[in-house]
Amino acid sequence: MYVRTLRLRDFRSWQEVRVDLGPEPTIFVGRNGFGKTNLVESLNYLSTLRSHRVSNDAALVRTGCDTATASATVINAGRELTVELQITPGRSNRASVNGAPSRRPRDILGILRTVMFAPEDLALVRGDPADRRRFVDELAALAGPRMVAARADYDRVLRQRSALLKTAASAMRSGGDSAASVISTLDVWDTQLAQFGAQVTAGRIEVLSKLRPFVQQEYSTLAPASRPIDLRYRAVVGDEVLPTSDAPADEEYIEAVLLHSLAAARSKEIERGVCLIGPHRDDIDITLAGQVAKGFASHGESWSLALAMRLGSVELIRSDGAEPVVLLDDVFAELDAARRAALSTFAQSVEQVIITAAVADDIPAAIGGRRVAVGVRDDGDGGRLSYLADDDAPGVESVDDGHLGASHDDEGEAP
Repeated sequence: MYVRTLRLRDFRSWQEVRVDLGPEPTIFVGRNGFGKTNLVESLNYLSTLRSHRVSNDAALVRTGCDTATASATVINAGRELTVELQITPGRSNRASVNGAPSRRPRDILGILRTVMFAPEDLALVRGDPADRRRFVDELAALAGPRMVAARADYDRVLRQRSALLKTAASAMRSGGDSAASVISTLDVWDTQLAQFGAQVTAGRIEVLSKLRPFVQQEYSTLAPASRPIDLRYRAVVGDEVLPTSDAPADEEYIEAVLLHSLAAARSKEIERGVCLIGPHRDDIDITLAGQVAKGFASHGESWSLALAMRLGSVELIRSDGAEPVVLLDDVFAELDAARRAALSTFAQSVEQVIITAAVADDIPAAIGGRRVAVGVRDDGDGGRLSYLADDDAPGVESVDDGHLGASHDDEGEAP
């Protein structure tokens, strides 16, 4: 699998650009804030329907514009498909495949599969549980739309139930019809939360079970003298911890446990006005010799663990018969010589790798490939415009004479 063409319109810092790519390394080089990360972010967004930097789609649309468009032509086993997303903040995104509208954006999942490495990956080890949940959810999304649909349904029910809990305490104090209405509505939301929550939890456990051996193998290669690594899904529901064995997760059992725990925690949830039970509170324990790595793993161990998680993700996708596009966002600058060499060797083994770097010398010469310079210009209105500096380079075409759009300062692009 590889991306033949990437097109962007009003996506972050790019007003309009087309980049022709091939099954070879492509390296975008430019100073920090010039917009090169936005290029790989757009590909990852087409793959997962999520940004690795922000949770709000509004940040993806160029300042002053209503919508952004990202499009990629993907070659997979000789088959060519062009997938396009129109991003409109506050409204549902619109997707199409080969020009034909899709009923739902998530229907395009699986056409392009990417694995992205970025400096933010250190949060997989040192960050909050939400960072690790996002990692597993994105990996599950690459397999197709079912898990994405379950997560979307769960999030919708969670929002509705949480809104009800915020007002439930006063209604319960009033008693009568108000209290009865709250109880009746909570019963409905509990049933749906348990149903969709069980699907999300089971899906995560299944992905993690498949991923574990690949991560263990990659970590042993990166750090052969280090302690053994393991990954365990920690689903805590009330006073119970769901089993996370290597056997397939039992959705019916998880649903029953969630329903029981929601009922047991209801008075506490009404008192606090928040939802205390469900997969939105789960975590993934990354352990070294049985100890959770967060808080005690060294900086080098943490980077090796984060790299192993991403490298293992590539191998997991390969085991499913696909070759993902690998995106390396300014990650070489974060690594020591040994880990840089290991990642360089891995990059040479994939069909297509797209790399960004602030300093060209950070990229090992062994990777080879084509280097494309990214620059910025003033837009005349106090902002800055990103552009491909070597417009005459083979396979690279910029639109509007290379004058491209303004970027978002709050995203670290083009200050």
